[in-house]
Amino acid sequence: MNEEKERKKAIFDSMSPRRQKYILKRGFDKWDPFQEPKDPIDIRKDKTKRTSQMLVREFLQTRSPEDYSNSFSRGVLDICMGIINNEERFIGMYEFSCWYRSLLEKEGLSL
Repeated sequence: MNEEKERKKAIFDSMSPRRQKYILKRGFDKWDPFQEPKDPIDIRKDKTKRTSQMLVREFLQTRSPEDYSNSFSRGVLDICMGIINNEERFIGMYEFSCWYRSLLEKEGLSL
């Protein structure tokens, strides 16, 4: 534990005065220079262990290229990222879409 404190102090001392000031403003004790970086967006995976790129590509391959536009593809990517990131707005859109599809099927209709 003492060695970690020494390493932390050494890292802090090697920083520019401007950066040191920023860390001191936030609190030296709260600062963790050993924190693991967060996953970049394109490496994050969903519950099926697929990346957003994999999911979008897999979905669009079920469509013929004539059946979708750039706008359609962008919408697919947006909702894919929103669902993977568990954003309430996109979860709501997904749940409404499932509910609406079920309603249309029940009434013998389709989009």
